[in-house]
Amino acid sequence: MDILIITVLIIAAVILFLVELFVIPSISLAGISALVCILYANYYAFTNIGMAGGFATLGISAVACIGSLVWFMRSKMLDKLALKKDIDSKVDRSAEQSVKVGDTGISTTRLAQIGYAEINNKIVEVKSMDGFLDEKTPIIVNRISNGTIMVERQKK
Repeated sequence: MDILIITVLIIAAVILFLVELFVIPSISLAGISALVCILYANYYAFTNIGMAGGFATLGISAVACIGSLVWFMRSKMLDKLALKKDIDSKVDRSAEQSVKVGDTGISTTRLAQIGYAEINNKIVEVKSMDGFLDEKTPIIVNRISNGTIMVERQKK
């Protein structure tokens, strides 16, 4: 009966360990439960079977955890869980390509460094070089770098 209890605890610990690593990654109830099961299985073995049985259980539980991890990583089951979709979409930069240095516009949102502005009747994302600018502030395009439109407050 003692061996059955220890075996069930080790099997439960291994299953919860794999769930913790591959299904619910973080410190969660599955990981804590796996740790409790493996510790209690070893404690139970040392107290009820003796020193030799305890060390045998300790070795078996270590081999079971490491072996199940290696087996699971080599199995095709991990391939079924993995995401295989490639992201091939691109950001629409057509509005940014129609904007040139020196164009003027008006901010449509508060520019807390980055916001939106209407330039040449198109709403584009811009970055303020003058710090924070309120909504409906007249702006001028200062430069365009790597698709980022840099604007500043239009001088009166």
